[in-house]
Amino acid sequence: MGPLGKIVLGAAVVGAGALAYGTLIERNWFTLRRYDVPLLAPEAEPLRVLHVSDLHLTPRQLRKQRWVRELAGLDPDLVVVTGDNMAHPDAVPGVLAAYEPLLELPGAFVFGSNDYSGPVLKNPFGYFRDDRDYEHGVALPFEDLRAAFLEAGWVDLNNSRATLKAGGRVVDLAGVDDPHIDLDAYPAGPADPTAAVRIALSHAPEPRILDAFAADGFDLLLAGHTHGGQVRVPGVGALVTNCGLDRKLARGLHRWDRSWLHVSAGLGTHPTAPVRFACRPEATLLTLIPR
Repeated sequence: MGPLGKIVLGAAVVGAGALAYGTLIERNWFTLRRYDVPLLAPEAEPLRVLHVSDLHLTPRQLRKQRWVRELAGLDPDLVVVTGDNMAHPDAVPGVLAAYEPLLELPGAFVFGSNDYSGPVLKNPFGYFRDDRDYEHGVALPFEDLRAAFLEAGWVDLNNSRATLKAGGRVVDLAGVDDPHIDLDAYPAGPADPTAAVRIALSHAPEPRILDAFAADGFDLLLAGHTHGGQVRVPGVGALVTNCGLDRKLARGLHRWDRSWLHVSAGLGTHPTAPVRFACRPEATLLTLIPR
């Protein structure tokens, strides 16, 4: 074999190894991220917010269910779920099993596109196209999931606003249904300045929605959807965000105007592209502390 053949063979072996690692190991290598977010009033006690997103759960993903259940041991004051819980018509029992101990805590949620319709086989390179049309798959039982969340006392923030008590304090909340499929209808208006903290939710972190939240005075903006890029190149980061958000903000904690923005890389993958590379599946504990 000549030098060029050896290079091609070596590249193929490395590529196959990376694919096997991303498919068999990293996509199941769940991790907890932790951030301190300085936005509370001086002398305030910390408030712990658990942010979970993008489970994309299928019925047999028992390891993921067990890992999410164990998050209750963090004793969060508030649980926030930013959508894409399901990836199968029979996923609701598994989602509720995963969230069961968390449903006993104060919580709020919005839905993502994959709570409404199931996965469709697609070309992954299509994510590089800005004009790509969204394809709906089989209808998913999102109303069953909504009913279970509401029965547990969680707040539905799909195009809605609410207040709740968490950690003994009033939290002002707002949210939108998924802007990725144009379901958002933000009920604009100033956030409550008397609340201990003001939090806004969207599945997809579209800049126009984040700008509206920030303009209304919400301190903390929470979103998912990007999967952190799902496949990241070391030294480069995310190649796509699948929305209008800059690639540098595809995951983690950032400033957005005068607000804080946290984008979760999420815990799952699209079932037709079950791979992660340099982007472990995650949930995040955000500890809100005094400014």
